[in-house]
Amino acid sequence: MSSGPLYLGFDLSTQQLKAIVIASDLTVISEAKVDFDADFGAKYDVKKGVRTNEEEGEVFQPVAMWVEAVDLVLARLREKGCPMGRIMGVSGSGQQHSSVYWSGEAEEALKTLDPKRSLLEQLDERVFAFEFAPNWQDHSTQKECDDFEAHAGGPSKLAEATGSAAHHRFTGTQVLRMRRRRPQVYDATARISLCSSFLASVFLGSIAPFDISDVTGMNLWDIGAETWNPALLELTAGGKEDVPALRKKLGEVPTDGGVILGTVSPYFVARFGFGPDCRITAFTGDNPATILSLPLRPLDAIVSLGTSSTFLMNTPNYKPDPSYHFMNHPTTKGHYMFMLCYKNGGLAREKVRDALPKPAAGEKDPWANFNSAVLNTPPLGVSSADEPAKLGLYFPLPEIVPNVQAGTWRYTCSSSDGSSLTEHSSPSSSTSAVTTTDSTTTWTAEADARIIVESQALSMRLRSQNLVSAIPDRPDLPHQPRRIYLVGGGSLNPAIARVFGDVLGGAEGVCRLDVGGNACALGGAYKALWACERGGDGKGTGVQSFDELIGERWKEEGNVQKVDDGYREREYGMYGNVLGAFEEMEGRVLRVARN
Repeated sequence: MSSGPLYLGFDLSTQQLKAIVIASDLTVISEAKVDFDADFGAKYDVKKGVRTNEEEGEVFQPVAMWVEAVDLVLARLREKGCPMGRIMGVSGSGQQHSSVYWSGEAEEALKTLDPKRSLLEQLDERVFAFEFAPNWQDHSTQKECDDFEAHAGGPSKLAEATGSAAHHRFTGTQVLRMRRRRPQVYDATARISLCSSFLASVFLGSIAPFDISDVTGMNLWDIGAETWNPALLELTAGGKEDVPALRKKLGEVPTDGGVILGTVSPYFVARFGFGPDCRITAFTGDNPATILSLPLRPLDAIVSLGTSSTFLMNTPNYKPDPSYHFMNHPTTKGHYMFMLCYKNGGLAREKVRDALPKPAAGEKDPWANFNSAVLNTPPLGVSSADEPAKLGLYFPLPEIVPNVQAGTWRYTCSSSDGSSLTEHSSPSSSTSAVTTTDSTTTWTAEADARIIVESQALSMRLRSQNLVSAIPDRPDLPHQPRRIYLVGGGSLNPAIARVFGDVLGGAEGVCRLDVGGNACALGGAYKALWACERGGDGKGTGVQSFDELIGERWKEEGNVQKVDDGYREREYGMYGNVLGAFEEMEGRVLRVARN
């Protein structure tokens, strides 16, 4: 092991807290994680990391569980022999939109942590005005979403200002609902953190500001003006006279993604052996961290296949639309992150998988039958020229994109041009397929396995089609991503990789970013390294950009594995033929099942 500086990155996700330590040459030195269900499920009464209040559509997590996880993950790093004293910088990521409500006692408690006592003993209920953090799966804020859009002049105007239309999970609507639903909590809140800045605050020993990228997941930050949107603050606060109090709760936001916030809290120096000069930079959201986990060229795309599914691109063009998200790039001023985020990602695929027969005894891969069904079903379920194409929407949870209720919808259409769109079965809250036969089509549980993956990829293609352009060295190809990188748990699945290549293309293929499912934590570690080593004179000149610094050190060998050829002319054309029908299907479902 080299003797140089190390950098620590975190990922506080729905189900785990992960930590990864890297050297200056980007070599991974050590890793550790805490699994909330396995480590704390009984203690905190969580399932898949969350608690739910189905009556009100609330999904939330105990903040105490996060606090306890910090001590535990660091103890596990130390047990593995990680040289904690060489860690020179810390950053990380947190699930986007989730919010923490600190009490007036928080700042003093953070500054005076006693290393002889655990974090949980000291950051207790006195420190938090609310013991829970709303999770991104929360869907309790439809009234607030409607109010946000009406106040801004409609979803397009809201997206133009903040990068996104209103969404249940976005922090602004959550804060507004908190003020209305739990006014005593709102009144007792001294500061509001995002999940990312909460974790940064613990390490800093003081309430940390929001990250310039993560703040754009709140529906409160005016991206063009680079400040809080006055009209939306007024709505959230309850009146113009209450805006100053809300601004104080939110704090100011540094626009430099690499800003050093300070040095690590003495608690971590004494308890875990961090060096006193270890620096803390702003923690960002999990989606921005993903885009930092490898140097993206123009037209490259990342598809994150975790509990939720996301599609990410780096672009210098700000073209907001209510159907997707634009956020500030976490490190590159003047660039933006284009993002599609779906609530029904891995969980929805699991539902369809579980409707299939169980794998044979001795088969260790729980996805074996699902993968077989996907690969043995032809694209769109079309076996012959006169057979209609199958399209479907599979939402065991209320979905974000499009904004519809939970349910399953199956349609057929002409495979040649998408005409004759016809509903095949009635909406159902279950994704278990019932074999139904009409004059032309039989639909089985095996067909659902392919159609759900196609559906998720078709939605991404539909919404990104105006942001892709001709590939400079391949002008003969239709517009598509240059290369598609898969990350997250689903990236290990070869059947999913094949279908995403069929639908989305990828002139240079589909690749898996091989960081053991730790892309978000790795992006956080890269961010810490860049912030500490980018140089400059302190006035903004002579600073190496993130892409320059990381790009010089990043090696594709060992990090990227090509898992599919990507673009195939026949299949890409087939999906293009039904893209309009897919959009029409979504429109029909929206008319009858809008959230």
